Amino acid sequence: MGTRSVPFSVFTKPWKTMPVAQLGELVRGLGFDGIELPVRPGYQVEPPSVGRDLPRVARQLGELGLRIFSVAVPLEGARLTDEAMIAACAEAGVPVIRVLVRIGELGYLASEAETWRQLDVLVPLLDRYGVRLGVQNHCGRFVCDAMGLRHLLEPYDPRHVGAVWDAAHNALQGEEPELAIDIVWSHLCMVNLKNVFWRRTNGPEAEVAQWRPYWTSGRQGLASWPRVAAELRRRDYRGVVCLTAEYSDESAVNRLIAEDVAFARSLFSG
Repeated sequence: MGTRSVPFSVFTKPWKTMPVAQLGELVRGLGFDGIELPVRPGYQVEPPSVGRDLPRVARQLGELGLRIFSVAVPLEGARLTDEAMIAACAEAGVPVIRVLVRIGELGYLASEAETWRQLDVLVPLLDRYGVRLGVQNHCGRFVCDAMGLRHLLEPYDPRHVGAVWDAAHNALQGEEPELAIDIVWSHLCMVNLKNVFWRRTNGPEAEVAQWRPYWTSGRQGLASWPRVAAELRRRDYRGVVCLTAEYSDESAVNRLIAEDVAFARSLFSG
């Protein structure tokens, strides 16, 4: 069983308007090794200025001993990413661009085929710049589970296109974590930790029950963080573990993420 400590990252989406220096101090104080930075409209780095601003932010955080382990690109639009984003990540030393694959109106298989067409174009750019595209599973009309990720990514070298396996979205789909990790292992480049359960949104008197995900702390949801950590340690996983800081109670983000990173570190400490 592996005992080497993995690096811990945090998705900084909750701190959208926080100045970079203050964000870095917060993240460092929480005990993270680095961040996943949203490169989206209204955040510290926006897509039109990514070539200028991403290297600058990386330098600022580097002065605090922090690294940008990955960036998250806009969810809108049909393109996964473009050369400007890839080149900026290369210059800033960011190894992974995290994306989701949306299932369009034409259906799952047609959306998968369109994604393959895009990846065929992107792979030479990813190879040239030494950056990897990380595809995350996500509930709803996205590639949602480990087997979906495996089927989508199998034609590609994991140096170019990898799997960002999200334990909570996986749990919503009912996959056992050990089996899911086995399925994506060949392409696994990052693990997302958050937690969730299905919460009913209407009462028992309704004709049909309705449910939605409720994002909760690491100890409380459907995803067993102890099982995830045990399986990754058994396999001597050396990649990044990213806590996404996603909670339905947005007022408690700072308290909950501090508790969750301490919990996660205890599970991986061996």
